[in-house]
Amino acid sequence: MFDNFHGNETVARTLHAMTQQERIPQTILLDGPAGVGKATLARRFGAALLGDGGKIEQDDLSLEIHAATIAEREKWPSDKRNDDPLLFSTHPDFVTFPPDGPLRQITIEQMRLLKERAQFKPLQGKRRVFLIDQIDRANEQAANSLLKTLEEPPEHLILLLTAENPYDLLPTIRSRAVPFHLGPLSNAEMRTFVEARGLSDPERRIALAAGSPGLAVSMDLDIYDERRRAMLALLQVAAGRAPFGEWAKHAEAMAPRRQDKLDHFLGILYVLLEDVLLLREGAGEIRNIDIRRQLEDLAGNVSFQWIRSAVRKTDELAELVRRNIQKSIALDALVVELRRLAA
Repeated sequence: MFDNFHGNETVARTLHAMTQQERIPQTILLDGPAGVGKATLARRFGAALLGDGGKIEQDDLSLEIHAATIAEREKWPSDKRNDDPLLFSTHPDFVTFPPDGPLRQITIEQMRLLKERAQFKPLQGKRRVFLIDQIDRANEQAANSLLKTLEEPPEHLILLLTAENPYDLLPTIRSRAVPFHLGPLSNAEMRTFVEARGLSDPERRIALAAGSPGLAVSMDLDIYDERRRAMLALLQVAAGRAPFGEWAKHAEAMAPRRQDKLDHFLGILYVLLEDVLLLREGAGEIRNIDIRRQLEDLAGNVSFQWIRSAVRKTDELAELVRRNIQKSIALDALVVELRRLAA
């Protein structure tokens, strides 16, 4: 088994067994929710094939140095990013292609570079391993460019793809990959992980992470609480439980903060709506236990149809995230429309 990997034991065992074989699928797709360990498992798999796992782990995108690089590139003009496609490769035969730019997409320039580098023979051993992290964030041109590599990959190349939703991929890409699904970790597995990492506020992190060790370890609870206050106010105003001025205060504070992206708020909004639905239907434990009273008030004053509409409208905004829509305008429109439905 792979060292220091938590959860999804069946998938991990299967992939580990593959590393002991001579023949390995040339394209492997790991799908599942954000933060469940897809890229981590891909790096462990690569390390088992290539050795020198310490170098491969230096490509972890959550490392502060890489997060800073990715954030800085968001400020670059598109032509500068196109001239210098983003990749990380501390190990000479393991290359990671992550999403790039303000829209966090896999670009055609990255996939052209992948195709070019795929032809190079391994510098050590007999294989090269390329990880495309979040391939479901590839634009159409990038996906079509990757497909050309998948159709005739060099014998020495192993391609590892990760995706939250495999059905966002071209069917022709899915058909050329051996798929493995990674699910959320159980509470017991999460507790083991959180204890092993010595994380603060363990029970709250377990509740909010919903089976995602990556989310549990990366979550800044102070920032989460600040963003949650804004989204709770949004729902209270949208449900007619607070005056519009309550939302306006939060909207004005959010607007100038470029580091607070729309998708950060939408992720929290989904969780709050899920909690409201669970409370309304009496269907299970909520994640935001510390604001249960406010959520119960919402649950007692909105209909199932209103919740469904709120989720659908949030889905529509999530689709617009990749178009770099202005967050304050998008959320203002959401409040107005849902408040009309609640009237």
